[in-house]
Amino acid sequence: MNTGRGRPTRVGEHRAVRRTVVIGGGIAGLATAALLAREGHSVTLLEASSTLGGRVGTWSSGGFSFDTGPSWYLMPEVFEHFYRMLGTDARSELDLVDLDPGYRVYYEGQRHPVDVPRGRERVRELFEGLEAGSGPALDAYLDSAADAYDLALRRFLYTSFESKRSLLSADLLARASRLARLSLRSLDEHAARSFADPRLRQLLGYPAVFLGSSPSMTPALYHLMSHLDLDAGVLYPRGGFRSIIDGLVRLAESAGVTIVRGATVSRILTRDDGSLDRRRRAAVTGVLYRRGEVVRVLPADVVVSTADLHHTETALLPEHLQTYPESWWRHRVAGPGAVLLMAGVRGRLPQLAHHTLFFTREWEANFRAIFREPTRVPDPASIYVCRPSATDDSVAPAGHENLFVLVPVPADPSIGVGGIDGAGSAAVEGAAEAAIAQVATWAGIPDLADRIVVRRTLGPGDFERDLHSWRGTALGPAHTLRQSAFLRGENASKRVGGLYYAGGSTLPGIGLPMCLISAELVLKRLRGDRGTAPSVEPTPAAEVVHG
Repeated sequence: MNTGRGRPTRVGEHRAVRRTVVIGGGIAGLATAALLAREGHSVTLLEASSTLGGRVGTWSSGGFSFDTGPSWYLMPEVFEHFYRMLGTDARSELDLVDLDPGYRVYYEGQRHPVDVPRGRERVRELFEGLEAGSGPALDAYLDSAADAYDLALRRFLYTSFESKRSLLSADLLARASRLARLSLRSLDEHAARSFADPRLRQLLGYPAVFLGSSPSMTPALYHLMSHLDLDAGVLYPRGGFRSIIDGLVRLAESAGVTIVRGATVSRILTRDDGSLDRRRRAAVTGVLYRRGEVVRVLPADVVVSTADLHHTETALLPEHLQTYPESWWRHRVAGPGAVLLMAGVRGRLPQLAHHTLFFTREWEANFRAIFREPTRVPDPASIYVCRPSATDDSVAPAGHENLFVLVPVPADPSIGVGGIDGAGSAAVEGAAEAAIAQVATWAGIPDLADRIVVRRTLGPGDFERDLHSWRGTALGPAHTLRQSAFLRGENASKRVGGLYYAGGSTLPGIGLPMCLISAELVLKRLRGDRGTAPSVEPTPAAEVVHG
């Protein structure tokens, strides 16, 4: 891989051992810790909870095992590259299943759902069936999406934008006018230029939700997301997304990472350092954390916080050392909050696919309710239902189904917290009840509520309390134009030397693949690698051996 001077570096190259503390044991924290340990750092990971995974959570009850967070496996090449950086591969780590259909969509007022199949040709047939003559437009749309995705992988995702010279590359300059149009036009406007049928436009606009945004707020450049589900297809790791976390824990520990659970960091410790550049006022010396009744200081040369960026900046640093103080956040747009329902259901539910979406007619009104003041919980809402038991027998008892229901709501902790068997806040339980009734009516499952044998909800208040999530958002800062690429929060403190950030609230953004890339961006920063491409994967001869 290339450093700032173009000199190749390799995993395991001799250098002084750096004492490194990683704050947070979610996917970004585990990934960062594993990469840096293989690089030769002495890494300690501190996680406040007794369990690891962060947003990639699991809850089990009555023989059901629920993923309580991410449930779409997209961008498989990002996962593959990451695993190879750790000396393994996705096939060895995960049992991946192709989903076909990739997902099902119920449209309000439409009698029959639409199944989105795997593979371009079959998707083309689907589009032609819904809007005659739309096949060529789909080909052009997806070809453009694939090109944008390839460009993002080569130029935008694997860089911290330390050097703006990367934006002057020949391929970017050749696409400059097109990229400008795609950046200034919204995703819904872009889809409307090619398709008249509102069902197709909703299908192409929905990926904005994966980005914590709405189709009208998301730059059209993100039409690249349609390449992921319509061209590349959707996968599922058998055993649930917990299998990704369990594998990362094993890989991190085998690389030499010390993981401390139940360790709540209360302060990032610093010292004045006149040797630092003029912008930076201090350097990290470690962290202060509490475990049980004991308060400890853990010295460090490098601190990587994968906790929520707002919490890291405003709660763990004094105001004069904050790169992103409270005043900065007042001008940011939060991604949506969520009411989550985990439901164990008696009997089979063939009306639902592994992934099922429910789209309302009042599409734009739904998003206005979430993002524009005065906000409110949409009713009816455009909701998402995951039925992993359609693919994986291990997540539910025989003769039962496992449902995960997500209702997008405003990022507002006052909506409340969830609970077991209806014990959550009134607004949270009300949104869950409305979602159950909506699924029952639209999908033709009139007795759905009566068949639920296990039930738990989560709300924005849970995300704020348990994950220190800014404004209770379920995802992080929305991917609007002003919060994407080099306009998103940077991954290194401007005022504290040795302090870095990873996770969904910093570069490159929201989602499991983005969190894996964010971990690699910290590695590249520490190596002085300003290249825009993914790091060169190590060969067996270059791997670190931990004794």
